Amino acid sequence: MDVFEAIRTRHSIAKVKSDPVPRALIERLLDAAVQAPNHHSTQPWRFVVLTGPGRERLGEVMARSLKKQKPELPDSGLEIERAKPLRAPLLIAVGMEKSSDPRVMEIEDICAVAAAVENLLLAAHGLGLGAMWRTGKAADDPLVKQFLGFAVDAPLIGFIYVGFPEAHPDFAGRPSFENRTVWMD
Repeated sequence: MDVFEAIRTRHSIAKVKSDPVPRALIERLLDAAVQAPNHHSTQPWRFVVLTGPGRERLGEVMARSLKKQKPELPDSGLEIERAKPLRAPLLIAVGMEKSSDPRVMEIEDICAVAAAVENLLLAAHGLGLGAMWRTGKAADDPLVKQFLGFAVDAPLIGFIYVGFPEAHPDFAGRPSFENRTVWMD
């Protein structure tokens, strides 16, 4: 598949099989991610790869944090939160390490990490994997960040769920650039 076909046909896959993703494929995804452009070569991306019990421990942290925020929430709401990391056999939390270099603008590093995520998503598509990028309140939660080893003030760009697709859903296509573009000659 050429790069243009990959860009146009990649889409989020929510339903994946429970089969584990081999480490060799995970490493290929991460290698693709770190090829993203980055001003000043700060390499701000940080990845936490969660499989098996690691996902369960994250779910416990997410449920505990939600309970602190909403003590009145019934156990059924906590179970929903606890199960979120179990949506796929592989979960990659992607965060950003802030640079101490005074030349670096934080937005540049945030954008570099987002580009790394897109590289990862395209690589997953090219390898026949299904992937979905999610954020939600957990991405800004101090307990979640601490559990993952990120500083509380570090941006957590998202959670990437990865697995082998259960099915290949019909593809709705992509929007045109035309109504979002101004040409200035």
